[in-house]
Amino acid sequence: MSSGRRMRRNYGQDPFTDMLFNILLVLSLLFAMALVFINPPAKDGNINLKAEFLITVTWPDNDPNDIDTWVQDGSNRVCWYKARDEGLMHLDRDDRGALNDKLMLNGKEIVNPLNQEVVTLRGVEPGEYTVNVHYYKSDNQKAVPVTVQVVKVNPKAEVVFYGTVNLDRPGEEKTAVRFTLNSSGNVSDVNTQFKPMVRGDK
Repeated sequence: MSSGRRMRRNYGQDPFTDMLFNILLVLSLLFAMALVFINPPAKDGNINLKAEFLITVTWPDNDPNDIDTWVQDGSNRVCWYKARDEGLMHLDRDDRGALNDKLMLNGKEIVNPLNQEVVTLRGVEPGEYTVNVHYYKSDNQKAVPVTVQVVKVNPKAEVVFYGTVNLDRPGEEKTAVRFTLNSSGNVSDVNTQFKPMVRGDK
């Protein structure tokens, strides 16, 4: 009789052991959840790029001609298609007119008609900024109207400059706008006085 009770005691469920196991299980789950929240998995391609100003240069859709953007900052650094990251400036794409407008999408060739280049100012560096446009190459030898827009992004979108310049022939360079930034990002002295930038090493 006593041996039967011992067998039941050995093989029966002990409430204290069950409770201890459940507590350990809960603690393990809580620890795993804490690790997930402390160290969230990285999101591929999620890059937060700060922008203070956007300089957008556009010319007519489907125009085959190649227009280049040149921007000089307050320290005389120049951002252009051979120097796309200079100081706090970044040129996102060298749009070459019709030359790089064809794309392959799902096995089909499509044409992007938009002609646009964007230079981002990712911070504020005091000094004078100059935005020039250059008629690099022509497929049809026609004049090209080029629209330049400068927008201050922070703390809210504010158009600093909007205007159009006409480039009449290949090789021509014009200043679209010059403006001065102070350390707070305030804009002054907006003008269109010509300042050459294009170099001979294109």
